[in-house]
Formats: sequence, structure tokens, C-alpha cells
Amino acid sequence: NHALCTLSDLKAFERRLTEYIACLQPATGRWRMILIVVSVCTATGAWNWLIDPETQKVSFFTSLWNHPFFTISCITLIGLFFAGIHKRVVAPSIIAARCRTVLAEYNMSCDDTGKLILKPRPHVQ
Repeated sequence: NHALCTLSDLKAFERRLTEYIACLQPATGRWRMILIVVSVCTATGAWNWLIDPETQKVSFFTSLWNHPFFTISCITLIGLFFAGIHKRVVAPSIIAARCRTVLAEYNMSCDDTGKLILKPRPHVQ
């Protein structure tokens, strides 16, 4: 009876973990798209800023003022990193990794979707 209770507990834990990780996926995808768009905008703006012959002739702040697209996208990118976007884009991986650390104590693991992996019991002599 105790083994059945443990098995149902494991199934409930697995179900909740996979559900939680699945719920994070849409938000993670949105954050990844935001990061990609802002990164591409920053890279494009940086390219235009660097190839502009006026950039070398004027002061740094004047060159930034002359390229508002680059300046705004760069500030936005820096702001996103200060807001923790680097953690939001990998949130499911962080949760799975932390679960693996805890589950290792019980000779178990989980994949990136939250499915439990039961490892063979160590042979005790």
C-alpha cells in the first residue's frame, strides 16, 4: 500500500511539474522573440552607427544623438537585461536543472519537459 501511495505521489509530482513547465513555455517564447527583435535592431543600428563617416568626426554623445534608432534600441536592450530577460528566456531550463539537483538525492532525474526519470537503485552489498 505504501508503494502505491509513493507511485501516485510521483505521478502527481510529475504531472504538476510538466504542467508548470508547459505553462512557462508561451511566456518564454514571447521573451525570446522580444530579445531577438531588440538584439537585431541594436545590431542593425550599431552597423549604421559604425559605418557613418560622421561618427568619427563628432563626439561620442553627438554621434549617439545622430543615431536615435541605435541609441534607443541599445538602451532598451540594456534595460531588458537589467529587468532579468536573460533569466526569463531560460526559465524552464532553470527549473528543470534545479529539480534535477533535488531529485538526484532520490536517485531520480527529469527531462526538460518535467518527465521523471527513475534511475536504477544502487546495488548494496
